[in-house]
Amino acid sequence: MPWDNTTLFADDSPEDAAFRRDVRDWVRENCPRAIINRPDRVPPPEVRPWHRKLYERGWIAPHWPREYGGMGTTLTRQIVLYEEINRIGAPTPFQHGLNLIGPILIQAGTPEQKARHLPGILTGDVVWCQGYSEPGAGSDLASLATRAVLEDDHFVVNGQKIWTTNGPWADWMFALVRTDPEAQPRHRGISLLLIDMKTPGITLRPIRSMRGDAELAEEFFDNVRVPRENLVGPLNGGWKLANTLLGAERFTTGSPRAAAVRLNKAREVARLSGAIDDPAFRQQLAALEIDLLAFSAFYRHGADLQGLKRAPESIGPVMKAFGGELGHRAAELVLQAAGPLGPARQELRLGDDLLDVAGDLFASRISVVGGGTTEIQKNIIAKRILDLPS
Repeated sequence: MPWDNTTLFADDSPEDAAFRRDVRDWVRENCPRAIINRPDRVPPPEVRPWHRKLYERGWIAPHWPREYGGMGTTLTRQIVLYEEINRIGAPTPFQHGLNLIGPILIQAGTPEQKARHLPGILTGDVVWCQGYSEPGAGSDLASLATRAVLEDDHFVVNGQKIWTTNGPWADWMFALVRTDPEAQPRHRGISLLLIDMKTPGITLRPIRSMRGDAELAEEFFDNVRVPRENLVGPLNGGWKLANTLLGAERFTTGSPRAAAVRLNKAREVARLSGAIDDPAFRQQLAALEIDLLAFSAFYRHGADLQGLKRAPESIGPVMKAFGGELGHRAAELVLQAAGPLGPARQELRLGDDLLDVAGDLFASRISVVGGGTTEIQKNIIAKRILDLPS
């Protein structure tokens, strides 16, 4: 592949450095060529065999405890794994299960929930999606309206979810639902349910993005009966779990990996187009690389704190705000390097790889908007870190 400088951590420990070398060699030899550097988003059915290979190698969940099928190591080791996967342009394994609902089930799930769901997450046999956003509840999740009424041993769910990543392919959804409409403040009446997407009463409609793919969906719930045993944590106690999930999502989406890959794409495209000869462009390239190096050091520190269980709750919004904007800046720089061909949605060939410049720019907006906009993250930072008045 033309760009190869995507290592965020120059100060790997000896153990992490050895792991990185092993992963780098193995990934290059074992990742299916058909899913590397695709100009489109690789759909889950095509990612599943790759996920399965990582599972069989024993590397699928470095940060999970050994007793649940993980490696029992650190978040840093997981980041190293994903770096080396991204280095060759391959998709990461299924994130919603491995990094969101899986750790929540390990922390708060019942023994039965763990036994039922964790194995499928590890093997990749089960694809998960996240049911948070609604037409009237995006960044302000506390205003969600999807109701779940307890009737005997089932919750009856009615409502709608939207902007659901992996929705068209998901087998299960972890969803926030309102179980006490009278609770004040509003977040106290929210619970977390696991919903089988094959349950009668669910209507799913794919949503086509600006990029042209249909990885998103909206779901309608019409008297959907969900067993009470699918409640995670206490009744009306879903908000705390949701914040944990959002923190993990924001930390993950705030990773500098995407910006690092795009920076190297910008450099390579600029060499091909001649933009690299423009001093003004080189100055922008250097400024982005300096910001990326500084943020990568900060991200490494945050990963170390997470591993030590000492990271503040507000670290996720900080990573999300800065990492998302860096990724978008890098995508804009690739577009600028491509010149007139970039906005025309023509695929550029770099060696054996195809690059959809404009499509990648559209995709970069996901890390800025998804999981809460940059403005929302800054509001959280202002309140929780800087203690500024509302």
